Amino acid sequence: MAGILKGRSFLTLKDFTPKEIKYLIGLAADVKYKKKEGIPVNHYQGKNIALVFEKTSTRTRCSFEVAAHDMGMGVTYLDPSGSQIGRKESIADTARVLGRMYDGIEYRGYGQEIVEELAKYAGVPVWNGLTNEFHPTQMLADLLTIQEHLGRIEGVKLTYMGDARYNMGNSLMVACSKMGMDFTACTSKDYFPDAGLVELSNGYAKESGGSVTLTEDVESGTKDADVIYTDVWVSMGEPDEVWAERINKLSPYQVNKKVMDNAAENAIFMHCLPAFHNLKTQIGREVYEKFGMDGLEVTDEVFESGQSVVFDEAENRMHTIKAVMMATLGEA
Repeated sequence: MAGILKGRSFLTLKDFTPKEIKYLIGLAADVKYKKKEGIPVNHYQGKNIALVFEKTSTRTRCSFEVAAHDMGMGVTYLDPSGSQIGRKESIADTARVLGRMYDGIEYRGYGQEIVEELAKYAGVPVWNGLTNEFHPTQMLADLLTIQEHLGRIEGVKLTYMGDARYNMGNSLMVACSKMGMDFTACTSKDYFPDAGLVELSNGYAKESGGSVTLTEDVESGTKDADVIYTDVWVSMGEPDEVWAERINKLSPYQVNKKVMDNAAENAIFMHCLPAFHNLKTQIGREVYEKFGMDGLEVTDEVFESGQSVVFDEAENRMHTIKAVMMATLGEA
């Protein structure tokens, strides 16, 4: 399939077939092997990419920068104050300027419509590093991690616990339903994914042999799951009222030892990070002082257990992002 994705943007897995997704995972596994063996993949000298971050991130920035440097590319990082996108300059104008200077553009920020408009006008591949609605580069890392630890993707039962209305819940539901996996959103009904996206994902699942389940029941939702997945309950900057509401409604869906014991014997725990699992962060200490919880979405016992593969997952962001850039820029 080499060359088939050249020139395309990577905005959401809705745009890619299962065959194309498998190709990207295979390519990522190959470049990961080469990285470990010291085999260079650096034939992109002369290429340059721009990283536009309206929301900061440790993993996304480092993954793109190291991947690009490994392959010989130049990188320009534009933090939230380093670009006038949508403020003094329209998204379309920003896209056309950057597209004249760079071979590819990464965007991490707010609405999906922003990255879609960048892709419409840039004239070069645009990669979604995260929007409010979707997080496709994380999905490739997750699928690679699942394949590495469970030896398969198709037929895997993945249960997502937490607020399933936004990028992680949406993206996991789309990825699982496309890849023949059984996806369960286990959460309060108030936090179920959008009905339209559920319907679309049910269509994908019908074609792939997967399934989509929404449930408020923890016992049935996590029973024999191969993967238990969660994410932070509250985004940074949201007011105290939001924290109180989410903690109240989502506390029954915390990933703890009881949940993991109810899952399959060889189940793995996944989290896209950062995670609030102890009191070693400022936010963690503040939450403890206000709400008396020393862990939120996951207990420290589970996070630090042998079932936790979160750091393999974090590393795989770099390898899968490298695969996305190689495929869309063209494998030289």
